[in-house]
Formats: sequence, C-alpha cells, structure tokens
Amino acid sequence: MAKHPVPKKRTSRSSRDARRAHHALTAPTLVACPQCKTMKPPHVVCPECGSYDGRQVVAEA
Repeated sequence: MAKHPVPKKRTSRSSRDARRAHHALTAPTLVACPQCKTMKPPHVVCPECGSYDGRQVVAEA
C-alpha cells in the first residue's frame, strides 16, 4: 500500500497567511471616456459611444 506524504509539523498562521498574500481581490481599473464621460476599462473601445483614441470606431446603434 502506498504511503502519502504527511507534514511533520503544523503550518503556522504566519506561514499560511504569507502564502495567501497574493489572493486579495482588486477593484477593476476604470477611466472616464473623453467623449461621453462614461466609466470604461482603459485601452478598450467605449461600449456607450463606440469611440477609441479620439475617433469613432463602432457605429452607434
């Protein structure tokens, strides 16, 4: 029968939490569209007015 690895010592709270230091959630980055002032992700075509980099790239519906 195969033996499974078992930790010799209990992991301390500080070691456990240090391992989880990168697990925090971050709020999405948003910038105001220069045309319609709607908040949108940076470097993305505005979903409201369809503009990008100062020009119209998607026709408005």
